[in-house]
This record gives sequence, C-alpha cells and structure tokens, in this order.
Amino acid sequence: MKRILLVLLGIVLVLVLGIAGLIGYDALFSGRSATQFTNVTYTGANSVPLRAYIAKPNSAGPHPAMLMIHEFYGLNADIVAKANKLAAEGYVVLAVDAYRDATTESVIRAIYLVSSTPGEQIQADLDAGYKYLAAQPEVDSKRIGVMGFCFGGGHSLRQGIANPNYAATVVFYGSLVTNANELGALKGPVLGIFGEQDRAPSPEQARAFKVALETKGIKNQVTVYPGVGHAFLNSENISQSGPAGTAWKELLTFLELNLKKK
Repeated sequence: MKRILLVLLGIVLVLVLGIAGLIGYDALFSGRSATQFTNVTYTGANSVPLRAYIAKPNSAGPHPAMLMIHEFYGLNADIVAKANKLAAEGYVVLAVDAYRDATTESVIRAIYLVSSTPGEQIQADLDAGYKYLAAQPEVDSKRIGVMGFCFGGGHSLRQGIANPNYAATVVFYGSLVTNANELGALKGPVLGIFGEQDRAPSPEQARAFKVALETKGIKNQVTVYPGVGHAFLNSENISQSGPAGTAWKELLTFLELNLKKK
C-alpha cells in the first residue's frame, strides 16, 4: 500500500511540475503580451498604470460607449477586432486588459491567469476603465454600457450589479447570478447570449437568470442559441450567417434601442 501511495504521489508531482513548466514556458517564451494590443494608458487605484485598446467612430461625438471585457485568454487580436467592428457601428469601445499585460493562447495558462488574478483587483481596474471611458470628450457619459465574453461576461454582470451608472449590460456566456436578491444595483436593460450545448453556464442557468431579472423587474433579453456551445462567437464568424452572426445582430439591435436612441 505504501508503495502504491508513493507511486501515486510521484505521478501527481510529475503532473504538477509539468503544468507549472507549461505555464512558465508560455509566460517566458511565447512572445505574447497584451501590450501589443493596447493603445491607451490611464491610472488605476493606487496610481497603477493600466492599459487598454480604444476604438472610436469616424464621426463626431458625443457617442454612446461600451466597456468590453475579454475572454479568459486575455486581451488579444480577436477582442481588438470586435472592438473595431462595434466602433464602426457608432460606439466608442474601451477593450480593457484585466490581466495587466498578460495574454495567452494556452488553456492551461488561461486557467492559471483566472485563478491567480485577484478578483478585487480586476473589479478595481474595470472601475478605473469605466471612469476613463466616461471622461472621454467623444463619449456621452449617460450612455455607457458594459459587455464581456466568458470570463468577461461574468465580470460584465458584476460591473452592472455594482455600478448603477451603466445604461446597459451585456453578458456573452459568462457566469451568472440566479438569485434576484444578489442583483444589487443592476438596473438594466440586460442582454444575455448563451449556447444550448454549453454547461458553464447551462441553458437551465440562463433561464434561471432570466427569472431572477424579471423577479427584480429588470428589463431583459435572454437568448439561448440552439446547436452551439461555449464561446461560439468570434471576430471571424460574426459577419456570417448562423448563430454567431445572428447573435451579433441581436447585440447591435439591443444597443441601437437602448444606447443609441436613449
């Protein structure tokens, strides 16, 4: 029995060291940094410099605006492309960097970044992003929404719950609140986009989220798209036919009604 336990311990140790090695290798030698996708710097809590990517319409403002929060991989080319596409529709978009310069294509390191970045730090940095966006001369500070994808979708909801100044909240398959008593200062309207084959969150959780919103009297639009799972929308398929293209059009219609015409 002792020998078996030692063998199992050895296997676990090898796995842990292997995972740590993969994370370290990606951090040191991948050559990826979120700074290559940023074009503005502003100050966060305790005078910490924060970076983000801002995209603006070509026309004169003031414009409605969106704070955009990336997936768990970090700020990358896909998020920048989404920000540019949304800016082309008439919105100033600030795509924030929630990991403070880290980005990855590795699932293992992405999980590490999610678990190792303090939630309080992320929320404080997002708050600073909102203040920076609201201060831009091209932005109508009364028409700012927040949106995010996956990891960013969960934090988008948290932002809406904590900050009643957001004029709209958009959640693309992010972690949800299903208890109306936990919706805090969220005033809506809220758009939720989810996949039928997803399990994080599941369609059942999406429906429970809608019930919680309606219990609180929050205007909402929750859609579960059939035949797709988690993270089904990216910058390459949002202009195509199918669930991703339809979901992007749903987003544009929602923002048109709730931010542009407000």
